[in-house]
Amino acid sequence: MLFKIVHKIDSLAEKGITALLVLSVFAMLGMSVSNIVLRWFDSHVLWFEPAVRYLVFICAFLGGAIATGKRTHIGIDLIGKYFEAKEMWEAHRWIGRIIDFASIIVLLYLTSACVDFVAEEAKYGRDNVFIGLHAKHLAAIIPFGFGIICFRFITNIILSFSKEFRFNVNGGHE
Repeated sequence: MLFKIVHKIDSLAEKGITALLVLSVFAMLGMSVSNIVLRWFDSHVLWFEPAVRYLVFICAFLGGAIATGKRTHIGIDLIGKYFEAKEMWEAHRWIGRIIDFASIIVLLYLTSACVDFVAEEAKYGRDNVFIGLHAKHLAAIIPFGFGIICFRFITNIILSFSKEFRFNVNGGHE
């Protein structure tokens, strides 16, 4: 029952993150192409370029969250590859859990540090940095990104104990 709920939440998160990623990529593409076309007419929209920079930043975190959910995130896993080659699947799963747990600890620390950074931006940051937004709103992208990646690692660990929702070797749930 718990595993089905976690799997459902994880699936909804995956769909939401994917939708945001697709929307962000199309927005970046639309703004970039629009500015290129507008340059032909000696015009441009000033806030498109900074918007694209912030969207690239958002896309990096969203892509990281998707990769984490599919277990294709960047990692050096020599021990896990050894157990995989020997087809020692239970040991392979435990190595994955240990790596996920260590990643959660690091991400919680990074998220906490970034929340402190956002608080500092709230105190000392500039107003109207980008289309009327305060610097703290733009800095909040960082803890949000680390938070969703951390959330995906947590669901990965929980689902790794389920017999129904095992991860296959190529990434993703079976």
